[in-house]
This record gives sequence, C-alpha cells and structure tokens, in this order.
Amino acid sequence: MSQRPLSDPAPDSSDRADFVHVRGAREHNLKDVNVDMPRDRLVVFTGVSGSGKSSLAFGTLYAEAQRRYLESVSPYARRLFRQMPVPDVTAIEGLPPAIALQQQRGTGTGRSSVGSITTLSNLLRMLYSRAGHYPTGMKRLEAESFSVNTPMGACPQCHGQGRIMDTTTALLVPDDSLSIRQRAVAAWPTAWQGQNLRDILITKGVDVDCPWRDLPQKTRDWILYTEETPTYPVYPGLDHAAVQRAIRDHVPPSYNGTFTGARRYVLHTFATSQSANMRRRAERFQTATPCPTCHGQRLNPDALRVTLAGLNIAQMTQQTLSTIAHTLAPLADGTQVLAETPQAGDATAIAARRMAADLIGRIGVLEHLGLGYLQADRSVTTLSPGEYQRLRLGTQIRSNLFGVVYVLDEPSSGLHPADAHNLLDALEGLKAAGNSLFIVEHNLYLIRRADWIVDVGPDAGTRGGKVLYSGPPDGLRNVKLSRTAPYLFASDAPIAGTPRTPKGWLKLGGITWNNLRDLSVEIPLGTFVTVTGLSGSGKSSLVSQALPAIIARALGQKLVQDTDGEDIGDMPIGTPQGHVAAGVSQIKRLVMIDQKPIGRTPRSNLATYTGLFDTIRQMYAATDLAKSRGYDAGRFSFNLPKGRCPTCEGAGSVMVELLFLPSVYSPCPTCHGTRYQPNVLEVTIRGKSIADVLNMTVDDAATFFADTPSLANALGTLQQGGLGYLRLGQPATELSGGEAQRIKLATELQKQRRGHTLYILDEPTTGLHPADVDRLQTHLQSLVDGGHTVVVAEHDMRVAARGDWIIDMGPGAGDAGGRIVAAGTPHDVARALDSRTAPFLLPLTG
Repeated sequence: MSQRPLSDPAPDSSDRADFVHVRGAREHNLKDVNVDMPRDRLVVFTGVSGSGKSSLAFGTLYAEAQRRYLESVSPYARRLFRQMPVPDVTAIEGLPPAIALQQQRGTGTGRSSVGSITTLSNLLRMLYSRAGHYPTGMKRLEAESFSVNTPMGACPQCHGQGRIMDTTTALLVPDDSLSIRQRAVAAWPTAWQGQNLRDILITKGVDVDCPWRDLPQKTRDWILYTEETPTYPVYPGLDHAAVQRAIRDHVPPSYNGTFTGARRYVLHTFATSQSANMRRRAERFQTATPCPTCHGQRLNPDALRVTLAGLNIAQMTQQTLSTIAHTLAPLADGTQVLAETPQAGDATAIAARRMAADLIGRIGVLEHLGLGYLQADRSVTTLSPGEYQRLRLGTQIRSNLFGVVYVLDEPSSGLHPADAHNLLDALEGLKAAGNSLFIVEHNLYLIRRADWIVDVGPDAGTRGGKVLYSGPPDGLRNVKLSRTAPYLFASDAPIAGTPRTPKGWLKLGGITWNNLRDLSVEIPLGTFVTVTGLSGSGKSSLVSQALPAIIARALGQKLVQDTDGEDIGDMPIGTPQGHVAAGVSQIKRLVMIDQKPIGRTPRSNLATYTGLFDTIRQMYAATDLAKSRGYDAGRFSFNLPKGRCPTCEGAGSVMVELLFLPSVYSPCPTCHGTRYQPNVLEVTIRGKSIADVLNMTVDDAATFFADTPSLANALGTLQQGGLGYLRLGQPATELSGGEAQRIKLATELQKQRRGHTLYILDEPTTGLHPADVDRLQTHLQSLVDGGHTVVVAEHDMRVAARGDWIIDMGPGAGDAGGRIVAAGTPHDVARALDSRTAPFLLPLTG
C-alpha cells in the first residue's frame, strides 16, 4: 500500500464502521492529524522517540475514551479517578472503551507488591483464612488478618514494614578520635542547631574539647541515646566555668536551648522532615534491620501461626510465582486433603480447590509472559517498567473482557527476545477474545507481526507529529520518509565488527546478591561489554547493583542512592557481597548512569540539570540593560524571589480547586506561564527573553546559541543523543526514564574525564527507536574510543553484536539463573550451545 498524505485518509476505511476515525488531532506536537485504524486488530504505532506516537495513542485516543466514560458517571465519583486532560482533537468516531497499560517505574510503595497488583494476594489471604491449618484452639481469622496493610494483620512493632530503622554508635560517631567541638557526633546538624547542642553540653559540664573516646561511657551514652529533652540556659562562646559564674551572678542567657540526643534527632528528622535533603542526610546515619517481633515477615504473630502445605503466608509469598503454583498443585487437584484443618469440611475443601486452581491459572498466564521468576512479595518499586506492565497485562488476560481497546506502551520493554513470542501469544489471545490492541512499540519482532502500522514522524518534536503511513506492515516499505522502514525491512546481514583488544582485566569473585551465588566474573577493560540473558536471569543484579557496589568500595567512592520519597519498606537490607581479585588499580573513577528521574518536581528541568541554565542566566546578566538595572544572574532564576513571578512563585501555573472534580493546573494569570516578573522579561538577547529560551527545544537553542561555544557543544551533545526535541524548560516530571538516562549521559560526556572511567548502564535502549539506539551506541562507543570501559545490561541484540565482549547470564530466570552461561566475543557467544541468547545473536555475527 502506498503512502497516504496527512490530510487524505484511506478511501477504503474512512467510512467503515469497524474502524476508529480520528480527525484533527493536535495534542502536543501532532499537526492536525487525520488517521483511521481498524478495530479488533493489533495496531502498532511506530516512529522515533518524540515523534508523537504516545501523543496519538495515549494523549488522544485513550484520553478521549476515558473522558467519554467519565461523563457517564456522577461528578462526585469522578474525583476518585486520575483524569487525563481533555485531548485537543476535532473528532473521534468508532472508539470503544479503552484500558491503558502504561509503563510505570517505581509505582506505589514498599507495601505494593507483585501479589497485590495481580490480585494473587487477595486469593492467598482467602485461602489461608478458609483452608489454612490452625493450631489447636485457635479461632479462624478473617482474610484481612493476613494482610500487612490492615491494623489487624500488620505486625504491631514494625507496622507491616518488616524492618526497623535504627542507628548505631559507629554511624553516629564515625571517628571517635575527634572531640565534640570537632563534630565527633557527625549525625548532629551542621549549622546553628549543631552549635546549639554543643553549647548545651558546655552548660551541662561536658568537656567538648576532649576526644570522644576519652569521655566517660555514661556521658557518651546519654549524648547519643537519651530520650530526655531537657532545657538548659545557653551562653554562646563561654566555657563551662564562665557559664557557671554567669548563672551564679544571674546573668540572663542568650536563650534557653533544648537538648536532643543524636539517635532521637536522626529518627525524628527522617520521620518528620519536609526537606528531602535533611531526610537523605538522616538516612546516612541509619541502618535497616529485620523486625525482632515478626523477623521481617511483616504480619502479626497469629497470622504467622496459620500454615498451608507447611508454610505460613509470609513464607509462601517469599517464593517465586512458579514455585507457589507447584506448591498449591496438590490442593487444586484434590491429592492434598484438608483433614489437618479443624474447620475443614466438604464445602471448605471444594472452596479451597477452586481458589487454588484459580491461583494456579492466574500464575500460568504470568509464567507464559516470562514472569514466573518473580516473588509474590517483591515490591513493585523494584520492578522494571516492562515487568510492571506485563503483570498488569496478565491480569487483564485473565479478566476475559470483550470489546475493549487496550492501549499499551512498549510491552516488550525489558523482555529477552526468547520471551517475545510468549508476549505475542498473549496479545493475540486478547485480540481473539474480541478486543482491539493499540500498541506503542519499538521492537521489530512485534512490529513485523502487527495487523496494521501507524508510522508517526518523520523526526521528533516540531519535525514530527505527522502520520506518514497507516496500513498493513508491508506497505511501509515504500514510505521514504519513514525512519522505521529501513530497520523493519533490513536484510539479516551480519553487523558485528572486529572486537577491541582488552587493555587488562577486572576480576571479581564471591559475588552474592539476589540470585547471584558466589559468582566470579572477568570484565575486559577498555572495551564495550554487554551483559545479556533472560528477564530475571541476574543481569540487573550484577550490572546495576553488585558491580557498582563492589567497585565503589574498592575505589573508596561513595555511591549515592536516591531514595527520596520511597517507603522504608523499599530499602533493601544489606549490600551486595563480593571482592575485587584484580584489575581495579587501572580504574580511577566509577560512573553509574541509571534511569531514575533527574528531579522530582517541575522546577527541575533539562536546562537546570545539565548546567546550561547557569551559563544562560549569566549571559542575560551580562547584557547592557541588566547591568544598568543591577541585575545579577540570580534575577533570572525562577526559583529566587527577586526574579520570579510572586503569584505562582516561579511555577508558571496555579492550582484551581473544582467542586466535585479533581484540582487542575492552569497558566498563572499574572505571568501567563512565563514564571518571571515583567521587568525581568524586558531583558532580551536578540529579541528573546529568558522565558523564550526556556521554551525553546534543544534544536532551536542550538541554532540560537551557535556562536557561544560552551552552550553549542553541550546542546550538540544532547542532539547527538536524540534529545533535540525536548524543551530546555521541560519539567523533569514529564521525562521518561530513558530520556532521563540520556540526559545524564550527555551531561557526563560534557565533563573533562581524567583517568580510566568505568561506565555502567542498565538497559539504556529502553524506550528507544532503532534509529535512536544507533545514536546512543555511537555515544557509548565514543567513550570506549576515549580509553574507558562501558558495561551495559541489554536485551537489544544489535547492541550486543556490535560490542566487544558479551557475558550471558542464565540459563533461566530467578533461582534457575544467576550463573554465567557463556562469555566471550559476540562471535563466540553466538555459538554457545547452552545460551538462550545465542540463536538471536547468530544471524548478526556471521
């Protein structure tokens, strides 16, 4: 089928009732798009990152389906929904009800688990309540008593967290050779409040100039662990004798200060402070230990006394989903009887068999999606976006809905090629049940098997937003502007090059973490190393957790873990174990580039994170008008009172409370979204204000600042990473994990690098079109060309084939993985007999 112009929908589909007809879609960068898509088919939206795929699939189609549904419920009920904005579109016809399954990283808290989002936990609680083995004389518990999220189920000491956050003397006082005046009590605040606590001790008669270890034990214990909060007169600058004379002479103190023990201060700050920085600092002086009451099992003692197949419910959910299904199989088929249960009767036995069979059936769907290795109690915050989305997909498959449009966001994300056919089977099952599937996808395997392709582009941002093609896959072959077609119809010619010669070897041993057990690994230095393997085989445990932790310890480099906003239950107990056997002396620096957000509020954006905004503000402060008015660079910051709009305080929008409806944000009525005071906007560079610059895309800014080398170089690096479509002022909260990771990489590339650096990335191609993957790999290969080492965990076989060395994990997932199946050049691993990765590498290595 030939290319169809944007304004000329297919004549054979524009009036058909079995199509969804979109007219005049203008959401985000969409350019008045008209497009028709068949219902009851697998429709894949393709195009480079930022082209407008998601704006069409989620921002337009799903948003309109949700709006129509919500109009059918009462205004009061609408408050219970997280509503999307009303899409900017002229008309959509033939649109059925829609369910969106989007990627979400770190969704929920430590109390949200694999079992809870799949409803498996509900069934297990009911099964234990009705059919569990109760000790003699114990009354039957309700299902809620087996939940860590209810008062009757949670452990009374840790409140269902499973762990207690506490501190130790070694953490509070890391160097006991220092005196109190030298800040031996490192956990105390550093500013005035810390001085206040030291002055109180002077009043109390404690020698603050004596080394901590020489103070009496009773004094040290009181300073660190007292729960008392006594008040003392404070005379800053006086020693103890002078303070006593002042008190005796009735000299009024500067103030009365309240003392707080170091432990009490740390725990109180971590629990109550509204400052993310203060909570992070307090966290440094704490350690997570298993709760002494429930021993980390999170439930009350009574619930833990009830067993099924010899396991209490905490022990059951600590198993993988596949193991749970195996454990419950005898109960489901009737070979395991419930005679041991006091309440057991015919009705109970029948109910138990049905519940067990339902659990096994639900787990079977998840196993088919390659998720059987997940533990039922695993926190949702530890899941990859792809794992999270496939769990929800498995739940939908089991729901047996009919006539629904499922809108999915890259369901193959984080999935090994060996599992892709299982995902396709699941999608085909939903379609066969009478549903439509609209999928945003970059995986060529899934795209080739679509019934219909909607290709958006040709490029990103303002250079995208057009539907280049809508029709059966083969018709895309003739669309010259398509960035997808060259990859979709490429030949299977080998792409592997000649591997680099290692400059040395980094050898690690005794690696133990998650499913890694006493693992030894050798990493060639000065090369591009790809770690491959099935989902759950141990790639991320090795690459993004064990490897950086062990290397950081060996280098004496602190790894900063961003836990702001996370629940205590999210924090792992312990650290990866292992040692460096050889080669670390060649490494001078470790850089971990992950997909965590570059900021958690709209005030953080691309320009502020990369440092571009500092240079830009200085340029505006250097203009003649700014100098004449005495404006410094701070005047051009939307975070400081002297330059920002006083109404919205630099946010650019204000929250509007609506009765019976969710609160909405609208442009600030004073600054109209510019964030600044009018007098600041009067300062311009070539006719553009600071607000105009923030609204520029990276591509526009690169042209505008082409004559400023420092900005031009930094912006050029962002462009090379495929980020030219992002606005400089685009809030961090609107960026995907992949975009955040590429921004971090671009920022790192701008730095002056001295000495051999080890770069570690976990699945950096997530969310990237093949064309963007090629750009990213060029970036990463340039680091290796510069004499550094790059290690990535990756599922993209094109990336692995073009690297120098592959470490293949497996052979299976979970407990069946955690070993190195093969290691060597791409050519060698492609021929490894036990490798699940080898068959997919072989065509690419020749």
